[in-house]
Amino acid sequence: MQFKHPEFLYALFLLLIPIIVHLFHLRRFKKEVFTNVKFLKKVESQTRKSSQLKKWLTLLARLFALAAIVFAFAQPFIPNTSQALKEKETVVYIDNSFSMQQKGAQGELLKQAVQEVLQTLPDDMVLSVITNDEEFRNQPLSELKDKLLKIDYSPVEADFKTISLRAKKIFSQRQETQKQFIAISDFQAKNFKENPQIEEEIQTDFIQLKGENQVNFSVDSVYFSSQNAKDLEIQLSSSHPVTETLPVSLYKSNKELLAKSSAGFEEDSTAIAEFSIPEEETNLEGFIEIEDNSLRFDNTLFFSLQKPKKIKILALSENKEVENFLHRIYNKTKFDFISLLQDEVDYNKFENADLIVLNELKNIPNGLINILEKHQENGGFITIIPAEKSTLETYNNLLLNLEIGSLKEFQSRDLKITNINFSHPLYADVFDSEVDNFQYPKTKGSFNHNINSGNSVLSFNNGNDFLISYKNTYIFTTSLALENSNFKQSPLIAPTFYNMAKQSLKQPQLAYTLGEKHIINLPISLEKDEVLHLENEKDKFIPQQRRFNDKVEITLTDLPEKAGTYQVLKQEEKKAQLSFNYNRSENQMIFQDLAEFSNSSLSYDIKDYFKTEINKNEVDHLWKWFVIFALIFLIIEVLLLKLLK
Repeated sequence: MQFKHPEFLYALFLLLIPIIVHLFHLRRFKKEVFTNVKFLKKVESQTRKSSQLKKWLTLLARLFALAAIVFAFAQPFIPNTSQALKEKETVVYIDNSFSMQQKGAQGELLKQAVQEVLQTLPDDMVLSVITNDEEFRNQPLSELKDKLLKIDYSPVEADFKTISLRAKKIFSQRQETQKQFIAISDFQAKNFKENPQIEEEIQTDFIQLKGENQVNFSVDSVYFSSQNAKDLEIQLSSSHPVTETLPVSLYKSNKELLAKSSAGFEEDSTAIAEFSIPEEETNLEGFIEIEDNSLRFDNTLFFSLQKPKKIKILALSENKEVENFLHRIYNKTKFDFISLLQDEVDYNKFENADLIVLNELKNIPNGLINILEKHQENGGFITIIPAEKSTLETYNNLLLNLEIGSLKEFQSRDLKITNINFSHPLYADVFDSEVDNFQYPKTKGSFNHNINSGNSVLSFNNGNDFLISYKNTYIFTTSLALENSNFKQSPLIAPTFYNMAKQSLKQPQLAYTLGEKHIINLPISLEKDEVLHLENEKDKFIPQQRRFNDKVEITLTDLPEKAGTYQVLKQEEKKAQLSFNYNRSENQMIFQDLAEFSNSSLSYDIKDYFKTEINKNEVDHLWKWFVIFALIFLIIEVLLLKLLK
């Protein structure tokens, strides 16, 4: 038995007071002279014995009553386990990612987790609660109740290593406290790419929740068919290969049904649905929707169709022979292509170009250098293709003004272009997978260079660079003339120059993914104090933006937070629309096996786990019993005084 307030036990010394009083206040009997002496002696003997017994019993009852009251104030208890005696710090992680929309026996897993935590834990328990996007530190559960009930699903993805580090920061540095981290989640395998190191001084407990339906259908992406720019193709996926036909609906943003289609999963995990967009729908805001009883967040995909602006490209060449390949790449349907010869250049035409190509010029005049420098400052792109017999001094004047570096002497050597930077934006959507059996282009020579800050896009088999990107500039380190290289005859020539043009004007896409960085160019002219803002029915915000002569570049990272289509407004005038969707990675439905983690425990039921933990932490409080004992002894004392003769 232990005491919560052992200092009250000093009051037991007060028991000496009734003992002292009893010893010094014994009643003395007086002798009286009476005729029948024999009778009086008998009465005197009997009275003295009964009086002494009554007083001793009364004293004991009084002492026991006082002692019981002292013990009650000291609050004695018996702990169920040694764990119950330690001061505790508890951090509970409740996963509110979209995968917690799975339905269990008690409804959606997230709501089930919150309800069972609130129902099982005592209201006065102090704990910290973290989710993927929120944090509540060291508060009684009674104060956390409303906050926990308002937890909503979050698109923020959090790997378990990050979550465990967040929990560790909440714990104090005190060594004497017992630290307990409780994680409640479905524990998708994608969040365990880096296995967390579970520290021995922190008791870590996993509570893994499981949904009843493990098959989830998802609308993954929307894009135009390669055969027809008016045909939309919708890619759908299933968490497991199935044989099922899924209805797919196409709606306008006002929920007007435009068309219905279907996607067949033939023992596969992917399927395609197709829709034809009417010719008159040049600016269409809409969404694709399916019906699925598992996760909800991936059943809808928003998209915006708007007439693209032609990308303006200006190519300045030494002669007509070297410019022909650009005419074939930059067709009139998507590009506004202007080709000029150096000896008949009109610098006024450079002003509104998105991409300027310096194609095999032997030298670069100072006037052109100033124009190109201003062009880059205004967000324009430049591609530099040197001639084999270039005047390096003029090229290096341009490169130094652009803060890029310099070219050095031309060196004749046979090299192959063997290395492709597949992660570079120029080739991000070109290859389905990394290739190693490519028919490599060749060159007979190249310029050495001193460009250390750029990114290598293509490189030779000796490790030297063939194509370098730096900010808004692409630099080839050799001539593309057929006498020097067969790169123009390579399959790489078209996607390389095509994507250079696309990078120069990042036009609005059909749909964007939330949580990623997006840079979008909008053909809108703004005055000095004007700004663009994005809004829909629920949200409105001003994005980060840069104003140029005839366009505005907006950068989106953390905003918007919710999926939907947002209007781009200048003042109150609609200029464009942008659609955003949640990342689909939460629909994988592949879960981690937590049994492999040491220094941790694994449970599958929240109520059972917390009941066991509460029982470990509980103590048997005995103070009520001592109050009862005190009352009993007081009653005994009263009865002794009144009834015992």
